[in-house]
Amino acid sequence: MSQILFGIDQILAEPGGLSGRIGLVTNDAARPARETATPTRAALQRAGVQLVRLFSPEHGLGTNAADGAAVANGTDALTGLPIVSLYGKRLRPPPESLEDLDAVVFDIPDIGTRFYTYIWTLSHVLEACAEAGVLLVVLDRPNPLSGDLAAAEGPLLDVPRYGSFLGRAPMPIRHSLTVGELAHWWNAEWQLNARLEVVPCQGWSRAMHWPDTGLPFCPTSPAITSHAAALWYPGLGLFEATNLSVGRGTEFAFQVVGAPWLKSRAVAARLNALGLPGLQAAPFDFTPRLPPHAAVPCRGVRLHLTEIPVVRSVCAGLHLLAEIMQSHEEFFSWAPYPTAANPTGEGHFERLIGRDGIRETLGQKSDGLAESIRTWTAAPEWRERVSPFLLYA
Repeated sequence: MSQILFGIDQILAEPGGLSGRIGLVTNDAARPARETATPTRAALQRAGVQLVRLFSPEHGLGTNAADGAAVANGTDALTGLPIVSLYGKRLRPPPESLEDLDAVVFDIPDIGTRFYTYIWTLSHVLEACAEAGVLLVVLDRPNPLSGDLAAAEGPLLDVPRYGSFLGRAPMPIRHSLTVGELAHWWNAEWQLNARLEVVPCQGWSRAMHWPDTGLPFCPTSPAITSHAAALWYPGLGLFEATNLSVGRGTEFAFQVVGAPWLKSRAVAARLNALGLPGLQAAPFDFTPRLPPHAAVPCRGVRLHLTEIPVVRSVCAGLHLLAEIMQSHEEFFSWAPYPTAANPTGEGHFERLIGRDGIRETLGQKSDGLAESIRTWTAAPEWRERVSPFLLYA
């Protein structure tokens, strides 16, 4: 049995620590380490915690709504509780949904990537609780990509130019923090003075990737169904802003990119020739069930993990993007990516990458591209900036 315990496990051991009327921000992916078949909300309700309202993030309470699709309010069939959606008409709890609560509890697994939106739901809940004077309790969980700050990858987000629901703070794409550490940092960085408590994990250390926990990976959203998908997501997620498929609707989502016109063997060979750490690229044909290229056979490149700790997925994604752009100029194009948070879908790549000038450089053949990517993916002073808020060694 794994020795890892999540914040929710600590609460279930002493449920009396959550008293009064409680609102819970959660989804189906949030489960105790000791009861991986039981959603957090059911476990808390069974333990006698007075849950009165649920709040759900992107993908809804069931984690099965399509990427970027607005989610409506509803009623939870499992607990009978009302659900306030925080991805659709609103992104933060309305004041009236907090005024009768003694505390709000947050328990949603993150995957360690700046543009994965669950953390930004947390940021809005933190601000709303600060304004309402309501206690926020964050039940912490491991970062599945490890907490190794040396593995953090930029660019740092240019908030004034590209701040959005894909990023609201000057942090790198792969941030190497837990949600509890992020909450502490934002509370200080934004001078919110929120009443914030973080219930930490036990048994987890910063060097541990998800497979090291010995726990099953519970899919966090329709396309993130494995640790491999989560680890490649910081780099291959950048392809959402292009006319290539990232394998949505297949079991290899965010482990593969492709299109009907891709010269997959040549692209895989050139990527392997770069000697990037921890990966092996291979041609891989697939037929996605979702756009782009839904139901159309695609020639793809799949990234295989050969050494997990050394993988730098943002670096790999940028090299792969540059190779495809430069060798398929007649086919490659940028594409909008409409979502409930960005209805036009314009400027999606800059919102993902976090700064300007990169898409132009990627398309230019230059001997200095590798150095440019190294510079972009550096995260200068990130460790120093967040070190006062670290909860784990």
